[in-house]
Amino acid sequence: MNTASLSILIYHRVLARPDPLFPGEVDARLFERQLRLLKCFFTPLPLPQALQRLQDGSLPPRAACITFDDGYADNAQIALPLLQKYGLHATFFIASGYLDGGRMWNDCLIDAVRRAPAPRLDLRELGLDCWPIGTLAQRSAAIAALLGKLKYLPCRQRQALSEQVSLRAGGWPGRETEPMLTVAQLRALHQAGMQIGAHTVRHPILSALPERQARQEIVDGKTQLEQWLQTPVDLFAYPNGKRDRDYGARHVAMVRELGFTAAVATDWGASRPGPQLDLYQLPRFTPWDRGRLMFLWRLQQNLRQTPPDAS
Repeated sequence: MNTASLSILIYHRVLARPDPLFPGEVDARLFERQLRLLKCFFTPLPLPQALQRLQDGSLPPRAACITFDDGYADNAQIALPLLQKYGLHATFFIASGYLDGGRMWNDCLIDAVRRAPAPRLDLRELGLDCWPIGTLAQRSAAIAALLGKLKYLPCRQRQALSEQVSLRAGGWPGRETEPMLTVAQLRALHQAGMQIGAHTVRHPILSALPERQARQEIVDGKTQLEQWLQTPVDLFAYPNGKRDRDYGARHVAMVRELGFTAAVATDWGASRPGPQLDLYQLPRFTPWDRGRLMFLWRLQQNLRQTPPDAS
């Protein structure tokens, strides 16, 4: 196996403490353990440096990069201090429309089901189903079902429906539960030396949008971040990120034409130097195992994974 390969890890949130409703979600203790493992068994690099070394042939064996998607406040509050503790770097791909008090549609749904009174959540008047929510397992199953039903709806309909679900479940949570970064926290990430990338404005599924609207989402997200940070933003992450399902060749062409130097997807695999390298469809991997050995084994399996054919 070619050891000159790049694993790009995806994170979203780093919780202060474990969440009983989402026992697999990364918390501070688990994230710190994974950082120690990465530093011990891999060669962590900033993503821009890794991409340069991929192209010039100087990539070290078992290179790895850390990335975060969406723009959650705990990225600055919890993840950043841990990254700094271990001298590591991450790239944060930000959906610009949710900063300073915004709330993504999926978080509206999760909060709604979390707060809804038992024993059931009846959403049939909204064209959805009625779910039992008397136990944590049932609430978790209801959340998974709702996310699956709404994910590929048109962006406006998805957001409106998630807000209606939230109201049916008992209204909006307080401001103390707002999960997204502020612009001040975004700037703090940047000033700490972290890389900031674009992730559209409202995190739509690009393949579900008319071409002009998809392009505008990409342009406006990039422009807003550049205005806030007063620096070029030249890395991009496709929302949801599955090739040929969530984005296609026309979106890859848009990203290239708009001046981005690279873009990341969410298909498994590792990037390697050579003619097959596509800087605009870089594979990434989500490390979900909590155990030390399984985490390392899963990363090793990802190194063996062949990314989807870009041809």
